[in-house]
Parts: sequence; structure tokens; C-alpha cells
Amino acid sequence: MKKKSMLTLFLSLCFFYWGYSQVKTIEKVTSHDGKTTFQIGVGPKNAIFYQLTYHKKNITAWSAMGLKINGRSLGDSVNITGKTTVDHLDTFAWPLGESSTVQNYYKELILKCKARSMSFSIVIRVFNGGVAFRYLVNGPTAEPSMIDEELTQFNLTRDFTVYQYHEESVFSPQKLSELTNASDLPTTMCDPGQLYLSIGEADNRDYSKCVLIKGQGRNDLKLHFYIDTLYRNKKVSAIKKDTLIRYQGSFKTPWRTICCAESAIGLHEYSDLYIRLAEPAAHTDPGVVKPGKVVRVEVNTDAAIAGIDFAAKHNFSYILIDAGWYGAEFRTTSDPTVPIPAVDIPKIVAYGKGKNIGLILYVNYVGLRQKLDTILPLYKKWGVSGLKFGFVDGGTQKGLSWLDTAMRKVNDFGFILNVHDHYKPTGLSRTYPYQLSQEGIRGDENSPDAFHTMVLPYTRFLAGAADFTFCYPNSRSNFSKNLKVSMGEQLALSVIYFSPLPSIFWYGKPSDYTNEEEIDFFKFLPTVWDESRYLAGEIAQNISVARKRDNIWYIGSATGNDPWHTRLKLGFLDGDRSYEATIYEDDGHKSIRIRKLRVNKKSDLQLDLSSATGQAVIIRPL
Repeated sequence: MKKKSMLTLFLSLCFFYWGYSQVKTIEKVTSHDGKTTFQIGVGPKNAIFYQLTYHKKNITAWSAMGLKINGRSLGDSVNITGKTTVDHLDTFAWPLGESSTVQNYYKELILKCKARSMSFSIVIRVFNGGVAFRYLVNGPTAEPSMIDEELTQFNLTRDFTVYQYHEESVFSPQKLSELTNASDLPTTMCDPGQLYLSIGEADNRDYSKCVLIKGQGRNDLKLHFYIDTLYRNKKVSAIKKDTLIRYQGSFKTPWRTICCAESAIGLHEYSDLYIRLAEPAAHTDPGVVKPGKVVRVEVNTDAAIAGIDFAAKHNFSYILIDAGWYGAEFRTTSDPTVPIPAVDIPKIVAYGKGKNIGLILYVNYVGLRQKLDTILPLYKKWGVSGLKFGFVDGGTQKGLSWLDTAMRKVNDFGFILNVHDHYKPTGLSRTYPYQLSQEGIRGDENSPDAFHTMVLPYTRFLAGAADFTFCYPNSRSNFSKNLKVSMGEQLALSVIYFSPLPSIFWYGKPSDYTNEEEIDFFKFLPTVWDESRYLAGEIAQNISVARKRDNIWYIGSATGNDPWHTRLKLGFLDGDRSYEATIYEDDGHKSIRIRKLRVNKKSDLQLDLSSATGQAVIIRPL
């Protein structure tokens, strides 16, 4: 019986790969720099496939495309009925990002297709080093339909190391051929020192979140609609949610993205790709949105007043009153229009306005679903500056469709927004500029180790901003002893990790922080940037990032579980000008040493970091 099973598997795989050998190229799109090529092919049964080439290397073998709608496959029996091409060269201002301008160059191919009496299009955009594609389905407006499955596959040509994770879990590096669990998007994989890939999704507004699961072949992956995974007793059990995608009339899927680089830090050439793929804001000028640092305060008026004083002193922009200000957050009887007696909203808002500090209020998903349309005009009347959404459904079509509508409404009222828990960005901050940040990350409140902190820049942060909820240590908080990286690394990560709305002292109170010189670094730190450069690094090991705001540069360098010794070239500095570098680094005694150097563009900055440590630098012109 075992021999018969092995023979059956062998024959099925032979047929499987023989089918790919019959694919013939019918269309080809090449990037502006000539180094990235996306081919469309047709195989047996008129099935449609794609293949991606980067620097003359096949990244994927022929990989399936298509959808399954109402039980009918749109992956085979496909006839191409027309095509259009676009050569797009555009640069747009983006004052809320890692760089103040975004270059959006791509070549686009739209294939008009028909399969089993259904019309659809495949939209393909090829960038320098990356590709994005999506499906547009054309249907009669009166016919309710369901997408049962997205047939997109990624049949890769190497047995990459995959950094598998789920929602806010730790990362598990494993060989692609041995992958057992689903991996969230974006998923990063690498052949270290040779090739690095990121597979992701953009512009997901009315669809299920997708994950990657193992395909039929040794190095094959395929998309799967959202899986909710439970971890119990070190065992994983997957629970499928309601994963059918319902629509009526025409429909478009999110973009599927593949980005390629020859170095780990090279993947950050595409960290704005989701922004480029999302629709621009219809009525909002991103320049009017106010980013800034946030300090969380205890749930009472006196703590809020003290928090405002602290925020004003340290150049923060907002205080956050978190869960509990209107009662127990998960109770349907708790009313987000009625503060508890300990919280005097008018007094807090008035005091904050006098010091130019805004108030952000937390509202749980339970209250949001019940009263969103009530609280928005009410909070505007109160003078509230922003909202933090809690425990939203960031996985199912129902949840993401609700969230898209909610973000639009919040944006229209001019509230800044931070979406918390497992929702990850897909570029919609461009569509709704007031939506400044989100969680979707295993942040500092989980006390991650240095391996985790050095994987995040190459994985989750490729999708966009994340609220890491920095728990910068202090001598009075019992939580500080849980932190697994040094104070110097905490400072460095505040530069390395991008968020226009970062929470800095998550588990601390203003009275806990008495070393003014040390925390002055946060006073000077911007949250959006004119220019960013990824200087050096390797996934899970180390990273160094330089960012510029006005004429001042900030550098964050950090390391994982091993020491790092290197020299950073400062050639990005301007001309023959001299600068003063203020260096914040670990002193070896659980404190920060501050020293100053004179530097210029010909200078090198020596890095000697022990494991789980970091260095933050401010470079000011003299």
C-alpha cells in the first residue's frame, strides 16, 4: 500500500510539472531599468500562469493565477480578448512617510479575459525590482456572487528560508520545503547573501486577509483566505473563519506583490510600495494632518493633566487615554459617549489646548460597532484630536469592509487614527491620511528579544507604519525588568521603526522618568521624514538606518543576539559642511552614555555593539 501511494504521488508530480513545461509565453512586461520581467503564459486547458525574473534569474517558475467564483474556475479555459499598456512616471508628495516624496514609476499591462462566460481583467504593474497584480471581475449588478478561492500561487525556484509568523506571534525561520504553518503577509524569505523576497498585499478594503500556505510542489506557496490560529500547549490549531468573499456587480481583489532584492536592506526600496498602489485621498490634503509622539496616561483627570505637562516639556503632540475611560471596554453596556466620573474630558481638552497637546481616546470594537456615527460628531464637539480603535476584526471581509468605512468616516471628521491589535496596513494611509498608524505587530509590551526586534525591520515594517508601544525602561516600573534589549537599543529602534504616531513610554508614568538628558533624545526625535537611507544590516542580525528631517540627520543602529562591529560611512551628509554628532549609547552599566564628535561627509562612524544593544545618533550642522 505504501509503494502504491508513493507511485501515485510520483506520477501526480510528474504530470504536475509536465503541465508547466507546456506553458507558452503570450505577454511580457519589463521594468524601466530592464532588470525585472513579468511574463504571462497559457498552458494546458488554456490555464493562465505567470513567471517573474529578476536580474536574469527566475524568481518563480510558472505559477497559477485566477479566481474561483460561484464554483467556477477562472484559472483555466481563459481567452484573452484584449489588452492595454501604460508607461507610468509620477512623483507625488507624501509628508507622512519615510520620505517626503514618492517616486512611482511602473509599466502596466491590463489583460481583458473571458472564462466560462465570465469577464475579468488582470492588472499587472512592474516596478524596478517588484511586481503587483490584481483581478478585476466584471459582473451584472443584480447577481450576488461569491469568490470561493483565489488561485494565485508562488512557485519559487529556491528552497528559501521563510520567516513564518501569524498576526502578533514570534517569527519562526524555516525552510520553504518544510513549511507547515500558514504565514501572514507580508512574508519575507531569503537565500542569505544572495536573494531576498517579500510577498505581500496592498489596497485591501473589501476582501479577506490572505495568508500563505504550502503548495503542492517542494518550493510552492499559495494564497489562502484568513486563518485564525490558536496556540495552546505549544501546539497550533487553525480555525477557519467565514472566508467566502461576497460581492455584487463588479469587484476588485487586493494587489498581490512580490519584491526582490540582492540584500536584506534592499527590500526597503519597496517599503512605500503599498502606498504607491493605494488610491490617493479624494478630499484630504496629507499636509494638514499632524503626526507626533504620544504618551499614554492613567485613566483619571489628574494623570491626564500631568501627562499633558510631560508631553509639552518633551515635545510630544498627544496624550492617550486608553481602555477604561468609559467603563469595561468589552461590555455592551459600556457607553463611549459617557466618561466615568474620574475622567473630566472638557477639563483635559481645555488644558491640552493651552499647551498645544491633543487628546486621543480609545474605543473598543464593541463600542465602535454600536456608536461610531454618534461618537464622531460628539468627540468633535468635545475637541478631541484622535481615536485609537481597539480589537478590530482585521481578518475577515466583514471586518475589513467595516474598517474601511470607519476609517473613511474618521478621516472625514479630521480625527487622527491609530488602529490597534492584529490589523496590518495595506497602504490605506494614502487613501485616508488621518489614519496614521496601526499595531499588527508583536510590540514592546510583549518584551520581545533581540532576534525579534531585528527581524521586524525586514518583515512587518515592509508593510508600513507600526505602533511598537515602546516601553522605555525606568527605575520605578516593575515592567522594565522584563525588557530583553538595552536602553541604547530602545533609543535606536525609535529611529529604525517607522510610525508617524509612536507611543514611547507605554508602561511608564511621567514621574518615573527623571534622567532628563537621556530621554531628551525623544524630545528631538521627529516621526515623519524628508529622506531615509538603510545603511547596513542583515535580517535577524542587525540594522542601521539614517533618516533626515529638515537639515538634521538621525541614525539608529541595533544588533540582535550577536555583537556587531562595522564602520558606517557618512557620505549622505551635505557638501563640505561640518556637523556635530551627538551619540547616545549603552555605557555597560544599564544606563546611557552621551558623547559628541565633529564629523563631515568623509567621516566614518565606528559601531561596536555587543548583543542586544544599540546606538542612536543626532547629526546637526554647525
